[in-house]
Amino acid sequence: MAADPEAIARAVLAGDQRLSARLMRDLDDARPGAVETMKHVYPHTGRAFVLGVTGNPGAGKSTVVDALIAHYRKAGKRVGVVAVDPTSPFSGGAILGDRIRMQRHATDDGVFIRSLATRGHLGGLSRSTGEVVAVLDAMGYDVVIVETVGVGQDEVDVVSQAETAIVVTVPGLGDEIQAIKAGILEIADVLVVNKSDREGADRTVRDLVSMLELRGHDAVPVEIVRTVATTGKGIDELVAAVERHRERGDRGGTGAGARRRRRAEATLREQVVDRLRRATDAALAARPDLVDQLAARTTDPYTAADELVRAITSKSW
Repeated sequence: MAADPEAIARAVLAGDQRLSARLMRDLDDARPGAVETMKHVYPHTGRAFVLGVTGNPGAGKSTVVDALIAHYRKAGKRVGVVAVDPTSPFSGGAILGDRIRMQRHATDDGVFIRSLATRGHLGGLSRSTGEVVAVLDAMGYDVVIVETVGVGQDEVDVVSQAETAIVVTVPGLGDEIQAIKAGILEIADVLVVNKSDREGADRTVRDLVSMLELRGHDAVPVEIVRTVATTGKGIDELVAAVERHRERGDRGGTGAGARRRRRAEATLREQVVDRLRRATDAALAARPDLVDQLAARTTDPYTAADELVRAITSKSW
């Protein structure tokens, strides 16, 4: 960013949407000036309540998020949304269509919706998700909702960003539990059976209850809420369940503190991995001979990797 990072940071803290949007874009593009700005912004974060929403494709996550926005706005809360869409492995592009589904909030100054592409990042989130959440937090939004990409069973990264994780499913998926049990069920703080006016909703709830019972008596309680997000039915109950989970975490400080530490560790880990990834790309570009040797089978991948790591750690490329 061409402007002074400290000046940009002051504008972000003052809620300047134009400069904040530019900072989010530059963070997503990994521009160095954006990092300098975030060094001034980060100490002012940690005030927003971060709510994660994940689940099966077609479960109505965006509609649930839209209804949650309406609920929090009615309560006088300012809401930021980070909606992650998949990047095409062929074109490199992304639809970024979540803002279309939330169009009724487009003219509301109390709502800021930012769409991100995964850009090949696994786990249901984008590489810059945590940084964009931090910007929205610094801008003064009371609630920041993170909606994952909706890729299936492995969207567990949302747990590292959210204080409360909502997992959305629907009736009629065949084996409902099979569709969400691997990884994603375990990260749920609140389970939502959306489109609960459909046939099979009772069975879905029973299956979820049975799955939760397998976790043992010492497991943290997980509430199951039925919603019909298109009409707003059950959204009040969903928010109440979220607040109960939040209170359980805040009571005594242990739960909330553990979540904050986990988020901090995930943020630090992501920054380290990103730097190592870029260093690896630079080292590989400087040592194409290693790739040629590996392709010719004159070396093995383990020896080549060791040599590349030595080059990275010594910055000898």
